[in-house]
Amino acid sequence: MWYLDGFVYFVLDLGFTVLGLFAFFHALTQKVDAYTAIERMTKPAWLGITGGGTAAMLLFSPGGIGSIFWLAGLVAVLVYMVDVRPKLIEVQRGGPRW
Repeated sequence: MWYLDGFVYFVLDLGFTVLGLFAFFHALTQKVDAYTAIERMTKPAWLGITGGGTAAMLLFSPGGIGSIFWLAGLVAVLVYMVDVRPKLIEVQRGGPRW
């Protein structure tokens, strides 16, 4: 029998894990020079961060005993998605278009 909290944790886990996979593959497909241009860490560093964050979200679950590791993985992926990814897209398109 499913309880509401278990269902919510399952949906959160699934959704954020898919987001982590997207972040990892996005980081993988970007040019090495783009990371240098935005003055952030290197491409291998972001591959490690997004890959490690996604792995943590796959191995642990929210609301479980390892939920702190799940949360750390989520934060790592969200930092990439909110801070690094928009800058990578902007620099590869040629800067802001006003």
